[in-house]
Amino acid sequence: MVPVVWIGALLFICGLLFMARSTIFRGDMSQAHSSAYDPAGLTLEPNRRGLRFLGVKANWPGVALIVVGALMLLLGTFA
Repeated sequence: MVPVVWIGALLFICGLLFMARSTIFRGDMSQAHSSAYDPAGLTLEPNRRGLRFLGVKANWPGVALIVVGALMLLLGTFA
């Protein structure tokens, strides 16, 4: 049952990496048209970016990989 544990760990790590990649590469993080005369406008925060990009709806493949990997880890531990 050792291969089940390794496959589960691999799926778990791939799920985490998928969610991190989709969060990092989802849109621009800096504003291209900020004024040098306005120091409050020189921020890395976009104007209207909420926290919806962190939700389950956008990251369901990563969550599915993590759940399957965790179940395989538990199956390999008890078997």
